[in-house]
Amino acid sequence: MYYDPSEGHGLPHNPFNAIVSPRPIGWVSTRSHDGIDNLAPYSFFNAVAYTPPQVMFSATSSKADQDGTKDTVANIRETGVFCVNIVSEQQISAMNKSSQALPKEIDEFEFSGIEKQECTAINCPLVAGGPAALECKLTEIIKLSGEANFAVFGEVVGIHMRDDCIINGRFEINIYNPVSRLGYRDYAIIKDYFELKRPDDI
Repeated sequence: MYYDPSEGHGLPHNPFNAIVSPRPIGWVSTRSHDGIDNLAPYSFFNAVAYTPPQVMFSATSSKADQDGTKDTVANIRETGVFCVNIVSEQQISAMNKSSQALPKEIDEFEFSGIEKQECTAINCPLVAGGPAALECKLTEIIKLSGEANFAVFGEVVGIHMRDDCIINGRFEINIYNPVSRLGYRDYAIIKDYFELKRPDDI
């Protein structure tokens, strides 16, 4: 099968969502100028550079009360900071609940029953007890093609790691089992992994 995205695929569900998978989930927390905290998961998320460490995520929909975007992007525009929380197997239900579209006056931490704590380097909350969190300062917001598509880039200025996830000097994902998006409504818990040396390392 071949299709031109501009002409449609003719399938009952969009295959592009499943083709590019798995995708890590960035559980992005922000705070508005009015002091209202927000938390939402984004599966268009990844790290993009080592030095300095940088990440990006994309928001692809909008809300009527946020002028063409979502609470997360609106808050980052106001404050210039955000935090990316890493989702563990134990946090799947809470993460999913926080994805619900709510009025901007609602705090998703409180709505979803998620404990929060203050970031260290930025004025923003993070998910307490999570395996890791990346405190970020905004570097750029890029308007992408499409009505409500925005790519947000940030430099990581502070990193939190849960102590029990550090084993023999390594941050070990098998302690918390990260969650990834596979497309449609499908997700995966990463439990099976292997080490592969590059040819230059042999």
